[in-house]
Amino acid sequence: MEKYDVVVIGAGPGGYVAAIRCAQLGLSTACVESWLNVRGRPALGGTCLNVGCIPSKALLDSSHLYMELRRHGAEHGIQAQDVTVDLGRMMERKNKVVDDLTRGVAGLFRKHGVQWLRGHGRLLPERRVEVTLLGEQAGEQIQVQAEHVIIATGSVPGALPEAPVNNDLQVVDSTGALAFDAVPENLAIIGAGVIGLELGSVWNRLGSKVVLLEALPRLLPMLDDAVSGALSKLFKNQGLEVLLGARVSATRTKKRRVTVNYEQQGESKSLEVDRLIVAVGRRANTAGLGLQECGVNLDAHGYIKVDRHCRSSLPGVYALGDVIGGPMLAHKASKEGTMVAELIAGKRHSPVNYDRVPWVIYTWPEIAWAGLTEEQAEERGHRCRSGRFPFRASGRARAMGSWDGFVKVVGEVETDRLLGVQAVGPNVSELIAEVVLALEFEASTEDLARTIHAHPTLSEALHEAALAVSGRALHA
Repeated sequence: MEKYDVVVIGAGPGGYVAAIRCAQLGLSTACVESWLNVRGRPALGGTCLNVGCIPSKALLDSSHLYMELRRHGAEHGIQAQDVTVDLGRMMERKNKVVDDLTRGVAGLFRKHGVQWLRGHGRLLPERRVEVTLLGEQAGEQIQVQAEHVIIATGSVPGALPEAPVNNDLQVVDSTGALAFDAVPENLAIIGAGVIGLELGSVWNRLGSKVVLLEALPRLLPMLDDAVSGALSKLFKNQGLEVLLGARVSATRTKKRRVTVNYEQQGESKSLEVDRLIVAVGRRANTAGLGLQECGVNLDAHGYIKVDRHCRSSLPGVYALGDVIGGPMLAHKASKEGTMVAELIAGKRHSPVNYDRVPWVIYTWPEIAWAGLTEEQAEERGHRCRSGRFPFRASGRARAMGSWDGFVKVVGEVETDRLLGVQAVGPNVSELIAEVVLALEFEASTEDLARTIHAHPTLSEALHEAALAVSGRALHA
């Protein structure tokens, strides 16, 4: 039986980062991963690289380019005639991006000496891990011994009994929605969260008539009400129909069409579409891992219970990423992976501050936020004041021809401490990094206001919003 200092089960952004960091710190490390790519070959990277963050962004960028050429090229003096979509080529590009990155992770494993065990891992007593192998040795089982085990098996798409998924037919989950062989004429999406809005944006841009059915009475309730309201108007202007308070009661597939029955404001309604995407969140991927048999405690929803250092109830066994709940974000999982590796190696480390994890939705305009919203801050007893600046008044946004949205900065009245920022606008996924750094150093809104920002840049909108907290915005 091979023995390692650390065995990681799962090679997504949490697992592979944990494995690499462990190896960097001199720990003998193996990583177990059972993912098979679209060609049926073992691949690293988990959901994020294979059927999540990366392929969705590839399609978002491709569809955005198509939309810009068709709708806005003439504004820039660019005459593009008969612009059409070759969906097969677009999917080939998406798959190549995925392949390049997953092979890159394999290269990092080789560089740092991480042993990739291709197969499905299962925890056994005494920190042994049973691996059911893939590939030429498919079905064979081996066991490895570890001083420390890290569970990083991620999540799977959430299910909705009223809309059973069959990715080979009309009703698909987020994975199936990344592999359509044709642009559907009519498309419905159950769920208007991060996944639903991004996938809806892709297919709307490519020509689908998209309807999103959201059970909640408000779009993106994790944002301030004013921000949610502004987004609803923006998406409506783009042709995305969002039905709020719409709870799906049943679906029926017949002759390559899907009928969706739903309740809204006490009325029974229905719609008929070519395709239906079920995007109702994700759930922990803990099935078949042998966790409870070994004494690892799970909560009522199947997530692994951990302390603030990601330690499970079983000594020497850690868990991180989607499998422990909280923000289901790749960068959150990676941060936890680094923390756990440094904890195991006896290095200085700090627990993850989940109030400072940035969030991004890659629609257009993009949506990004970090820290507390004004509503959340007030619920925690802070007295707040805020400033807002529209991209319409940004020279850089005007030059780009993309000025929808704004930046909102929230500060504390007594101390002026920066509490959070919400941004809707072009490329705010990049702007939010400055916010996280400011939160990490407990900056004030005055600190942001006094920081020189290059001109003309989109980041000037953050500077102006910080000035607006004290009524000093210069360009609005």
